[in-house]
Amino acid sequence: MVRLSAMALLLLVSVGSAAAQQEPASVFGYRDFTQQAKWDAAFQAVPDAALAGQHLKTLTKAPHWASSPEDYDTALYVAEKFKAAGLETTIVPYKVLLNKPVKILIEAFDATGKKLMSGPTPEHIDPKVDGGDPFQDDPRVLPAFNGGSPSGDVTARVVYANYGSPADFKKLAELGVDIKGKIVIVRYGQNYRGIKAYDAQLAGATGVLIYSDPADDGYYQGDMYPKGAYRPESAVQRGAVQFLSIYPGDATTPGVASTMELPDSQRVPADKIQDDWPSIPVNPMSYKDAMPILKAMGGAASPRPWQGALPFTYHLGGTASVTVHMHLEQDTKLRVIWDVIGTIDGTDPVEKENWVIAGNHRDAWVYGAVDPNSGTAAMLETVHGLGVLLKQGWKPKRRIVMGSWDAEEEGLIGSTEWVEQHEEHLKHAVAYFNTDVAVSGPNFTASAVPSLKQFVREVTREVASPAGGSVYDQWLKGQSGRRDVEEADPVNPGANVSLEAPRAARRSDANPVNEVRVGELGSGSDFTPFFQHVGVPSTDIGSDGPYGVYHSVFDNYNWFIRNADPNFAYEQQQARVLGLEILHMANADVLPYDYRAYGAQVVGYVQGAERRARTAGMTLDFGALSGAAARFAEAGLAIRQKQNSAPASSAVLNTALRAAEQALLEPAGLPKRAWYKHEIYAPGEFTGYAAVVIPGVTEGIDAADVARTQGQIALLAAALNRASSVLEVAAK
Repeated sequence: MVRLSAMALLLLVSVGSAAAQQEPASVFGYRDFTQQAKWDAAFQAVPDAALAGQHLKTLTKAPHWASSPEDYDTALYVAEKFKAAGLETTIVPYKVLLNKPVKILIEAFDATGKKLMSGPTPEHIDPKVDGGDPFQDDPRVLPAFNGGSPSGDVTARVVYANYGSPADFKKLAELGVDIKGKIVIVRYGQNYRGIKAYDAQLAGATGVLIYSDPADDGYYQGDMYPKGAYRPESAVQRGAVQFLSIYPGDATTPGVASTMELPDSQRVPADKIQDDWPSIPVNPMSYKDAMPILKAMGGAASPRPWQGALPFTYHLGGTASVTVHMHLEQDTKLRVIWDVIGTIDGTDPVEKENWVIAGNHRDAWVYGAVDPNSGTAAMLETVHGLGVLLKQGWKPKRRIVMGSWDAEEEGLIGSTEWVEQHEEHLKHAVAYFNTDVAVSGPNFTASAVPSLKQFVREVTREVASPAGGSVYDQWLKGQSGRRDVEEADPVNPGANVSLEAPRAARRSDANPVNEVRVGELGSGSDFTPFFQHVGVPSTDIGSDGPYGVYHSVFDNYNWFIRNADPNFAYEQQQARVLGLEILHMANADVLPYDYRAYGAQVVGYVQGAERRARTAGMTLDFGALSGAAARFAEAGLAIRQKQNSAPASSAVLNTALRAAEQALLEPAGLPKRAWYKHEIYAPGEFTGYAAVVIPGVTEGIDAADVARTQGQIALLAAALNRASSVLEVAAK
């Protein structure tokens, strides 16, 4: 059990009430916020809703899959806007492995050989139905496919495996359903699609079909597009099935930047990357195509929680009732992608090379109006605002770097390769601010490293919401009474949240009382390489709403103006929030990291792991780890006091604050996935998107491996002690 001094406990309990009573004119990290407040006001007057709408319309006028000519056109557009604002701008190419579909054929037959379906069915809505969709018939739309899937030609009986989680496959085994040699059909939701393929492959399946059930994002949730916001029957969710929890980025160059100059001899051969890509064919499908397969399946009725919303009883299959033929031809080769990087030089002699980075990806599976170009449009208006400030004489202390990442959809590739190329200098980076699905509706959400949670709250208090009051006010109002936020597992905060879309608000156990709850950083977007590989403190912001067309042809401009943000007012809001994050971090006197909150969070995580181990019946020695967590919490309290009393400029203090986060990295990485080095946060091995906290320890407990877990306890304790030492020296 972690024990803190009485004073430490009192101060930890008071975090929430003190923060809630923050004076409006006082912003953490600034000795005098007067001048910065003026710059904030000048900046907020610039982002323009109409211009954001123009950006979105231009960016989504054509399908722009990563490496396509249309994708390069979007790079040119973003670069033009960066340059117009006065940023030093470069288009940075990388050569990466991508698969492109040549032929996709899915067929199903009943026991007599009668053909039940042959697809995929085109994504199409009758123009007579609520106006149809004006973008659906563009010949440049690629057939629906999964990035990272190999080619394959397999025919086998089919088994229904619910969401394709480890628990689902375990249940099938208990029910006596043999997976080996079968094609598995699973539904989207609950976990990352690559984990579904990973679990199926481990269970011995010969192929995987992933469909969108109307229970999860279709008519069961509300009216289908174009009448409403939810997935129509022919819509298909594309997506990567790379094993992101092993490593993201170019599969041929783990840990190494895939630059144009890198010789092929230094790459992992394409036929040797099965540790990061599935070895069995995987493809998505609509529920229109899945329905005849599921309806004809025999075998036992599925467990009742596995029942979806299609109008018949779901069965497990595995019998001779349905056979599926998957024929996938993929053109898999090295292709060129393009990041766009814009910079504003810092001016402080000491702080100028300490980078503040913000970014959003640009590529899309098809048009990507919500994902990701709502974020790109908002980011461009942020850059517009920064450009106006530059003309008015504003200069940042720290260098600002804006990144428009490519091939995120294929496995966070553009951001990962850039991070791996600049890994040494990123030791000096002070923050990475991400936005991806910036706007799918009016409900603001954010995730962050614990030290930046209060930072995000402060920024949102400054920005007006289109719904009235501040963004913070609406954020807090929206969270009130939400049971999914209140009841999340403190050791695996994303466990009971659907995570197929990248953003979901998750509970933080040490969040202050009466404050908005800021989620944990799992994976699924471009903060991953910055935070979990090189230890740059990060945040991720969005504004959510009903969104049933994720990764389909219908995520387009028409859907957006009908459902998400008709007047682009929330685009303007998100541009302002992102911009204030950048401005505040670029010019803060003392870096506004709250290690007091971080310490409280870690104490809660360790206590949760102890309870988890006891429940699992494991005998583990948590003594050293409990002591290290207590020490880290004490050090967080001490450094907070130093931050409040330090001189207006303190290079030594800022260096220590930055170094403490990096001290939480384990050079050897996590078990079975050494690319992930953060000891406090990682995507779960079997969740993919959802954060697992103190992952080495937590996953060791889940694996019931005492020796492995005890070793991870020691490594976590060492990391916390390293970070504590850094903070303690600076706090003196």
